[in-house]
Amino acid sequence: MEKKITVVIVTYNGEIWIKKNINSLLKSNYPIDIIVIDNASTDQSIKLLKEYKNIQLIQNKNNLGFGKANNIGIDIAIKNGADAVFLLNQDTWVFENTIITLAEKLFENPDLGIVSPMHYSADETILDSSFITYYNKNEIEIDSNSIRIVPFVNAAAWLVSKECLQKVGYFEHIFNHYGEDRNFCDRLQYHKFKIGIVKNAAICHDRIIRLNSNKIILQSQYLVLIQIINCNNSLFIALLLGLKSVFGLPKFHFKTQGLLKSIYLLYKLKLYYFRLLLDIKTIKQIRFNSKTGINGIYTQ
Repeated sequence: MEKKITVVIVTYNGEIWIKKNINSLLKSNYPIDIIVIDNASTDQSIKLLKEYKNIQLIQNKNNLGFGKANNIGIDIAIKNGADAVFLLNQDTWVFENTIITLAEKLFENPDLGIVSPMHYSADETILDSSFITYYNKNEIEIDSNSIRIVPFVNAAAWLVSKECLQKVGYFEHIFNHYGEDRNFCDRLQYHKFKIGIVKNAAICHDRIIRLNSNKIILQSQYLVLIQIINCNNSLFIALLLGLKSVFGLPKFHFKTQGLLKSIYLLYKLKLYYFRLLLDIKTIKQIRFNSKTGINGIYTQ
């Protein structure tokens, strides 16, 4: 009997990718259900999605962000009996054997909580630049021709087991768009699951990473937060690591942002860190939830 896999896609003004994304899934040689959670798109996304009668479409009235919207789809999938949930970005597409290859590895290795394919750029030839960084931070090769264990891979294409979701929880609500996948991976490791990249499975990720000062500030703040709520460390150590990031991140961005912007980033991070300290009760609750696996359960 085949395991049930549900694909969850969060869309927001993704009309340029929707057809390629959905059509690639429909050609998959593994049977799947598809749930699309739209975050109040203002382009033609809804119109395009409604052309597909074999997907379940949830239309949010507001943009809930990546994590919360995914949580809605995950919750529906698990309640409908999914054995695994395939989280897929709207700006990606898969190949016929992508899901079946991932599924074989996930279900053969119960210690794996997440498996992800190789992430190629839109040309289907060159690996995504950010993915290369994650891929090279390997800890161990389960099989040199099969799976590489890594501490983190971005959530553009995650096949997550039901057992992992039930034990680890869903995405943490405190994140809006950045950081929720790193936090999930930290929690996954606390609960003794592993993350594997399957070498003979692939997706294409059609994105161009653009950084501006506001984006760098937001991402840096979330990196500090990730350190502080990481339940793999004691609260004292987590606070020290968060403080280290407050000073380390401006130094890291100095070459690309220059002196004045780096000083401003340091100011913003110091202020953010102080605010987190003032709300230490919430931090402690999030850390407790991480250890008990009740993060992120979200229903409308």
